[in-house]
Amino acid sequence: MTRTPTRRRTAARVASVQALFQIDQSGDPADQVIDQFLRHRLGAETAGTSKGNYEEGRIPEAEHALFSRVVRAATAGQAERDVLLATVLPADWPIERLDPVLRALLRAGLAELAMSDGAPARVLINEYLDVAHSFFWGEEPRLVNAVLDRLARTLRPAEFPTEAAG
Repeated sequence: MTRTPTRRRTAARVASVQALFQIDQSGDPADQVIDQFLRHRLGAETAGTSKGNYEEGRIPEAEHALFSRVVRAATAGQAERDVLLATVLPADWPIERLDPVLRALLRAGLAELAMSDGAPARVLINEYLDVAHSFFWGEEPRLVNAVLDRLARTLRPAEFPTEAAG
């Protein structure tokens, strides 16, 4: 990842994707990975540690509460959300076939879209599109945009009123 998010909530979303990737790859419980991130990768440096940055895997300015909430939400309902995610993915791209980082990103975005008290859907789509651009340089950001837009219209139809025919 070369771009560095500077906003706390964006940084939390980047960290959420990384944590979900780790959970997917290791099979470790969400709470264990959240604790590891909070102690070793997020927040201020502790005495005796080197100053870290994104390239070294640290995300010091991430908002902890949002990070923890997204990771817990994504893992708690993962099976049900994966079914919903599969309905908007291209038929020849089952969720298991996705790049693991892309899969983690879509799971984080879907989890946050499912939060009724979260940020507006268009804001979330834009945020996760920014996160996608941090990890990918090909067609993946377009896929993220399309998939999250379809999910948002399903989960939050009131935020996408039907436009009058003109």
